[in-house]
Amino acid sequence: MAELSRAKPLQAEIDAGLRQFLLSVYNYMGSGLVLTGLVAYGAAEPGLYTSLVQTPVLFWGIALAPLVLVFFLSFRIEKMGVGTAQASFWSYAALVGLSLAGLVLLYTGVSIARTFFITAATFLAMSLYGYTTRTDLSRVGSFLLMGLFGIIIASVVNIFLASSALQFAISLIGVFVFVGLTAYDTQRIKNVYLESDGSVLAGKKAIMGALTLYLDFLNLFIFLLQLTGNRRQ
Repeated sequence: MAELSRAKPLQAEIDAGLRQFLLSVYNYMGSGLVLTGLVAYGAAEPGLYTSLVQTPVLFWGIALAPLVLVFFLSFRIEKMGVGTAQASFWSYAALVGLSLAGLVLLYTGVSIARTFFITAATFLAMSLYGYTTRTDLSRVGSFLLMGLFGIIIASVVNIFLASSALQFAISLIGVFVFVGLTAYDTQRIKNVYLESDGSVLAGKKAIMGALTLYLDFLNLFIFLLQLTGNRRQ
């Protein structure tokens, strides 16, 4: 009985810490999305966007810099301070906003807003499922990751083919993949918290978790927009 009475406060402490950790993850993720949106709309000014896409150095810098930062965060996160990790995350979110400015000019504002709310509702539902389910999603996650690599390869091939049918298939599969990854990644981030052995490490894991869910949300939004968005005339 004594052991049971001690276990209850310990479990309550773990649950409270987990909620605080996930709140930090979602705060980082939400702030990153807001920054991306603000930069995207700011960079969508016709003159500014033209200068970005027509200047080779700027174009390739914007295109490649986010990828470099993702690898930098992924491979160097353990050796970074929390401040450096935060700065890298904010920089990444801002650079992604620059690269998405073209979508703001391509699709109507109503279409973008509608797709954003659909994405948010879907993301919240799947993230809640990933948090609450007792089913181990690791096998599903492995399958979804293979699907993600397939999407990347097909997208590269379609750069040369420029097939609208293939692009539709990529977008459709992409929606299903990132819907599933949202649940899988939420469960994985929840499990990662239990492996944290200090507040500094937990803080950096929160940033990496936020980056993962940020990418899930953003890719789901882009694929849904490609499927349902209304283009400007």
